[in-house]
Amino acid sequence: MSVLLDTDIAIEILRARDQDILSKWSGHIVSGTAIFYSPMTVAEVWAGARPKEYETISRFFRPLICVPTEYKIGQLAGEYIRQYGKSHSLDIADAIIAATTVQLQATLWTRNRKHYPMPDVVFFQ
Repeated sequence: MSVLLDTDIAIEILRARDQDILSKWSGHIVSGTAIFYSPMTVAEVWAGARPKEYETISRFFRPLICVPTEYKIGQLAGEYIRQYGKSHSLDIADAIIAATTVQLQATLWTRNRKHYPMPDVVFFQ
């Protein structure tokens, strides 16, 4: 099983305040689960970063696998925006994260399931 981190989970892990998330995180690390992230997640994390957090953020992402946003992901994200943009206020970052998850056939680890109304997105429990 592989997991794609949503931005909210990455932030929670970096803050190290939610013991349930940290426990699941440790389980993934120990089990050797493939942990992926989108460039959108990096952009969202860095957008809110403070200088004193820069090194921690860099160390956090270093061992994880960045999935490049390629044509198929962009195409699927565009389809999602067309289908869910108005009805669910779907933004481009969430559309790309959802499309990346689907293309990888991974599970999406997020607390914000309402951001992902697509039936083909599988969530990490």
